This record gives sequence, structure tokens and C-alpha cells, in this order.
Amino acid sequence: MTTTTLTMPERAAAQAYIRLLEATRAVLADPVLAPMAGAYLASPMAEADEALRRAGLTGNEARLLHLVSVLRSAGGAASS
Repeated sequence: MTTTTLTMPERAAAQAYIRLLEATRAVLADPVLAPMAGAYLASPMAEADEALRRAGLTGNEARLLHLVSVLRSAGGAASS
């Protein structure tokens, strides 16, 4: 059993992804905003894309999702 430690770029990428998920849920849950989802989500998508690029996670969804689960776990660290 090992502990995963996030680097600053990895943490930023996981946080940006979480913000994108939360924004997506909020926009799609609102019937007035949902038709304009592309406009409302353009900025969070760009932020997440850039953070993923900086962390070297572009195309590495498995690693990103692992980091998100680590970030969301109690204390910010989890066994992998």
C-alpha cells in the first residue's frame, strides 16, 4: 500500500477538473442555462485543459481520476 502525494500542478489540475464538473452540473440542472452550456462552460473547460497540460495529464484520464479521488478523500491523501 502506497500513499499518493500530489504535486502542485497535479493538485491544480484535479481542482480545475472538479470545478468544471461542478459548473457543468449547475449549468445543466438549470433549464434556462442548459441551452447555453457551451458559452457558460467555455472558461472552466479552458482552465481545466490548461491545468491538465501543465501537469502532463493530457490524455491520461486514469491518472487524473485517481488524483481527483485522492484530493477528495479525507486529508487529501489516499492509498493507491
